[in-house]
Amino acid sequence: MVKFDTAAHLQEVLHSFDKCEDPRFKEIMTSVVTHLHACVAELKLSPEEWISAIKFLTATGAICTDKRQEFILLSDLLGVSTLTIGINQHRGEDCLEDTVEGPYYWEGAPELPLGSDISNGVTGEKTYYHGKVIDPEGNPIANALLDVWSGDGDGNYDMQLPDQVEMLARAKFRTDEQGNYSFWSIRPSYYPIPQDGPAGLMQSKLHRHPNRPGHIHFKISAPDFYPVNTQLFVANGPYLDSDCVFGVKPSLIIDYIEHPAGITPDGKHLAAPYYSVPFDLRLTAV
Repeated sequence: MVKFDTAAHLQEVLHSFDKCEDPRFKEIMTSVVTHLHACVAELKLSPEEWISAIKFLTATGAICTDKRQEFILLSDLLGVSTLTIGINQHRGEDCLEDTVEGPYYWEGAPELPLGSDISNGVTGEKTYYHGKVIDPEGNPIANALLDVWSGDGDGNYDMQLPDQVEMLARAKFRTDEQGNYSFWSIRPSYYPIPQDGPAGLMQSKLHRHPNRPGHIHFKISAPDFYPVNTQLFVANGPYLDSDCVFGVKPSLIIDYIEHPAGITPDGKHLAAPYYSVPFDLRLTAV
């Protein structure tokens, strides 16, 4: 029986890229195709198995909407999002680490005054977030932009709720002249990733749990500093050691301090217990 020459076939495909005028694109395509051919050859994939893979990717695209990005979720679950962040991260010693953005970022959150409550009535325990944005030496960074968002106390993001058009638990803030930031929201809960799409079905077939530990997202930017896209995780919560998208880093696990009802640090009077999260956000200079 005649044996198919996989090496010659690969070279034929790569040779077809010779006229590409974008060096980086050609480099990427050459590497992707080389590894893809090697994977198919190593596994001896059948045409039927390859069609199944194509159908999986087709279904992944089909379920995407302006509020649901299944491909980002797939990338997160495969650990590729964390890998790209890790190999490209600009981070000074003791400065804030990046982690995955996830599929629930919603462009266009309103910019609100410091101290605002962004929860908009969502379920969850009231939490006061406050601190400074600082440089590597601890000096305050004025006018830094913070873009924050989280799910509610049941683990649901606003864009997952049926017929929800108003943003919930999302806002932007700018630090004051002393680098201070502050706002109210809720203590986020752990939650499962969507399991009704291809990414969730893959997760189930691999017998991996679908859960993420409770966290709040921060995007932080300021002139002359590297932007940071990160999450702060609730200490002592479930799934910190097995985040299904591999986003947890020890430096991002934060204590939520419980307080009795009464006067809050910013002078409010709450009739129920609440939490506070004092945390300084240290950026890396360019």
